[in-house]
Amino acid sequence: MTLKPTLLLLTFFFSLALQAQTKSVLFIGNSYTGVNNLPQLTKDVALSVGDTLLFDSHTPGGAQMQQHATNATAIQKIFSQPWDHVVLQAQSQEPSFGQAQVQQSVYPYAEILCDTMRANNSCTRPIFYRTWGRKNGDAGNCAVAPWLCTYEGMDSALAFSYRKMANDNDAFLSPVGDVWKYIRANYPSINLYAPDESHPSLAGSYAAACTFYAIIFQKDPSLITHDATLNATVAQNIRAAAKLIVYDSLLNWNVGKFKPVACFTYFIQGCTVSFDPTCSLNDSSYSWDTGDGVTTNGMNIVHTYSAGGAYDVTLLVSQCGQTHDTTITIFPCTIGLNELSAQKPNLIYPNPAHDMLNLENLDKWDITQIKVVDIQGKTILTYIDDIPNSIDISSLPKGTYSVQFITKYGDLYSQTFVKE
Repeated sequence: MTLKPTLLLLTFFFSLALQAQTKSVLFIGNSYTGVNNLPQLTKDVALSVGDTLLFDSHTPGGAQMQQHATNATAIQKIFSQPWDHVVLQAQSQEPSFGQAQVQQSVYPYAEILCDTMRANNSCTRPIFYRTWGRKNGDAGNCAVAPWLCTYEGMDSALAFSYRKMANDNDAFLSPVGDVWKYIRANYPSINLYAPDESHPSLAGSYAAACTFYAIIFQKDPSLITHDATLNATVAQNIRAAAKLIVYDSLLNWNVGKFKPVACFTYFIQGCTVSFDPTCSLNDSSYSWDTGDGVTTNGMNIVHTYSAGGAYDVTLLVSQCGQTHDTTITIFPCTIGLNELSAQKPNLIYPNPAHDMLNLENLDKWDITQIKVVDIQGKTILTYIDDIPNSIDISSLPKGTYSVQFITKYGDLYSQTFVKE
């Protein structure tokens, strides 16, 4: 039966926390956003930390994701300026329904909205507003969807659907429902619900505002001093919950996941070297410093050196105001090109890697030595003659590394990988 909705990276983040920021955000939702004026409340908490939120909103009561995607006012507001973020909130029940129904009535329209905002500004990052289960479940739909009979079941279903929408659309996830869940368990005296047991009380909206502040500005919400007329202890406990659930685990909510990453491979043929980025985003821009006084832009470049020696080559990747760079030392004008460099095979997987980096096809290329080198050029691991099929990288800090393969002919071939 079809259910019927009713109307009801640690250093990086630390550096952000030291700077006053201005962000522009469009909130598209319904009464869960409109009650207590969540956009204004988020602006107020941000201002208390010295940050500025420029916002607009479109929050017709009970609006569903499909209605957002086809609403002329919502579309007009998306195209009204190049937003930093557009927040998307579905009708309070529809993401908790069975996945067959959600796949038909919610997910496609979330994708349409994300495509629309990126058509306006490719750098706009969507944020999905993960809402909460009703205080005692959804009694109206309990008979046909038993998981909706309880808060826990409904909340879990909402968490799944919003997580899927965020992951499928390269979006941030604002986990308001997760903060509510923590507060319900640890501060049961804080009433997050309005009398209808669905909409947020002021405390519930304050929890949402602290959550959005952490996601949008990537700052510690415990720095907020605006209490929104709440009891000071209640406000402090809500901020602490938002810090623990959101700020302390920003990557879990996709914040930082989409930053550009600089890593590259290079192939030496005499004094001519070709450079290819391997883990950057397709719509990034690429700036190269070849280490001999020459700089150039482009995704894939070829450069000829005038003399042999050691050259520190730097790739700077930029996207939407964010940058990342890496430097590798190369040695051109040494031994001529062998078949390995000519064919440019991939010898490592997966990339990025977590614990183990697998090696393949090494016998074919007469590899006699392997080195793992960090971005400062320091050799971390070395294997000579006894060449492994995999390398344990679990103890390496997160970052960018290169694997240097040396053949029995003395040729050097390098591939870069990211340790996550």
